[in-house]
Amino acid sequence: MVITVFGLGFVGLTSALGFAEYGHTVYGVEVNEERLNTIRSGKLPFLEKGLDEALGRHLNKRFYPVSLAELDRVIPESDCVYYCVGTPYGKNGQADLTYLLTAVDQTLECMKDRRFRVLVVKSTIPPSTTESKIVPYVESKGWHVGTEIGIANNPEFLREGHCWDDFMNADRIVLGVSDTRSESVLRDLYRSVTVPVFCVNLNTGEFIKYLSNTLLATLISYSNEMSVVADNIGHINVAQAFRILHMDKRWGGCNMASYAYPGCGYGGYCLPKDTNALYAVAKTAGFDAQILKNVIAVNDGMPHFIARRIDKAVGGNKNIKLAILGLSFKPESDDVRDAPSVKIIRQLSLLGYTHLCGYDPVANAEFRKYYPDLQIAYYDGYDEIVREADAFVIATAWEEFKDIHTRTDKQVIDCRYFL
Repeated sequence: MVITVFGLGFVGLTSALGFAEYGHTVYGVEVNEERLNTIRSGKLPFLEKGLDEALGRHLNKRFYPVSLAELDRVIPESDCVYYCVGTPYGKNGQADLTYLLTAVDQTLECMKDRRFRVLVVKSTIPPSTTESKIVPYVESKGWHVGTEIGIANNPEFLREGHCWDDFMNADRIVLGVSDTRSESVLRDLYRSVTVPVFCVNLNTGEFIKYLSNTLLATLISYSNEMSVVADNIGHINVAQAFRILHMDKRWGGCNMASYAYPGCGYGGYCLPKDTNALYAVAKTAGFDAQILKNVIAVNDGMPHFIARRIDKAVGGNKNIKLAILGLSFKPESDDVRDAPSVKIIRQLSLLGYTHLCGYDPVANAEFRKYYPDLQIAYYDGYDEIVREADAFVIATAWEEFKDIHTRTDKQVIDCRYFL
């Protein structure tokens, strides 16, 4: 089969190379010229284990990075068009479909022959979006969905830092479809996989993704709230309490422990966006979902609590040289979008701390680029910042920081409870 994938970010590039690994021909469309040129040169624009090797195997063999100027050539060849573009949330929490609908327009403009193709939304969008917005939008352009063109969704369940492994060793494939012809095409796309493939209706496909992400968000915020409760009660070993909690046999050996464990709050791209979006959708539908509402509130309040905890730990000494260890939102990733570290730094600045510095094993450059307004000194080496700072805040649980107590006897505030 021939697949076109719009957007070569974490999800798009992983999906494109994954489909190439399945044996399909894939065109990857990227509007960012710098990113496109990086990929064309055989390099990744971000850190993802295993993806670099996949790019080396398939670049210009089964996977071809292309610009918008080449759409007239690649869309007519394609059997499926996948959309992996950004769907950010605005002030009201609703998903912004601007990039998605623009990509759909660009696709339809190139479809002159009316050959049946399936347009597949892999971008995360709230339940009912495909059915109530995408399908009517395509039909408003003169297409008959289900007969002339297929519309589907195929949610992703990829963890940053493990995208390639999660794609190639998925535990399930979810296909949201509304007609048998689209289902047949997508089953053929995934014909080589051995894991269960679930074909569900459009709304269910979208809902499964949000069910997953909002559960993870809820577990994180629950654990963080419990750490605040414990801190207020006092004389509670938070790390020990949660590690013993994880020994409960009802966990069944599943890998949920990293979510039901306190830290600085959830960050990155997916959990904040999806939790806000689902809450907004529910409220629009007439139900004010209190758990989701409070999950968001707890997460939004964590940077303030963490900053106050740090302030208390250092005795309110605003002249101290305070080092933030870890800038990415999670270890094994250089993604700094909505990272708890930036919120903590902003809160510390508001409290009057002016001698802030930071270090991350891989994310210094990304952090500096995304947050140019921050008044923070960057260190390129772990040894150097340990030597020069007066106290340390662990904001990301990189394994590299595990040995900090063997390197220094200075004060360490472990905001990830992992030492």
